[in-house]
Amino acid sequence: MKRIPLLICLLASLAAAQNPRQANPQGPMSDAGPANLPGQKIGANDLLAISVYDAPELTRTVRVAAEGYIRLPMVGEKIKAQGLLPSELESAISEILVKEGILVKPVVMVTVAEYSSRPVSVVGAVKRPLTFQAVGRITVLDALARAEGLSDLAGPEILVTSYTTEEGAEKRLVQRFLVRDLIDNAKPEMNLLLQGGEEIRVPEARKIFVAGNVKKPGAFPVKEDSQMTVLRALALSEGLSPFPQKYAYVYRTADKQGGKAEIQVELAKIMKREAVDFRLEPEDTLYIPEDSGRKTLVTTAEKVVAFGLATASGVLIWKR
Repeated sequence: MKRIPLLICLLASLAAAQNPRQANPQGPMSDAGPANLPGQKIGANDLLAISVYDAPELTRTVRVAAEGYIRLPMVGEKIKAQGLLPSELESAISEILVKEGILVKPVVMVTVAEYSSRPVSVVGAVKRPLTFQAVGRITVLDALARAEGLSDLAGPEILVTSYTTEEGAEKRLVQRFLVRDLIDNAKPEMNLLLQGGEEIRVPEARKIFVAGNVKKPGAFPVKEDSQMTVLRALALSEGLSPFPQKYAYVYRTADKQGGKAEIQVELAKIMKREAVDFRLEPEDTLYIPEDSGRKTLVTTAEKVVAFGLATASGVLIWKR
């Protein structure tokens, strides 16, 4: 009786040997290379990793030529890659391999190892101008964040320049957005989705210029909606130096030819709050002349006082 269980075990072992368990199938390209970057159309100069199952001579990394084509060994014709998704290029390569009799049922995988056809430039009044590749979902705000935001000199507008090709001709499109709409008001229609090839430019704010008898002459940006006045300009230039005249002068562009109009401003009365503070416009030049007559008078008086003090103290030395 003890032999029966042993016989049953032997029969079961033989059955298992005749019907081996099926292994979990693995795709032929399971270790073909890096995963695709976000699915976007291939462009010139992009780096592609192409794997053909069981055909190591066709498996390689290639860069798309400037004309938009790639070449593979043993394949007679160029293969159009520009403008195709990776999956579409896989189908195109498979068709050519069958057409030229190289493989019967090719299994092709195309992965994008590096995008080089989608540059986005951020320039102008930003903290860190840069150029990067628009891989994945990139918006105007994303691009500005990569540039570490706007600088203190940024003006009220942001310009986005893009290029399209229609009927073989390249067209340039410039879109203007207000900073307050894009950032402060967060209007979603202003936050464009970038495809690559765009230039984001942040122009500097327009300026007013202060010269003459002030402690810090220079150019100062005029922010949007700010009311720049004579007193504010003097504050930016750290105040008046000694001996200013009672009048200042504002030079303003008067015509398209660049002619300047001179406007006299009652500086002394404005400082005493006896006159309305004069409003300046972008590109105005505020000039405060020095009162040379008063300066000479004061300097002479100081010398006389110093001379008198020196004489009274017996310090004066006569020389023959």
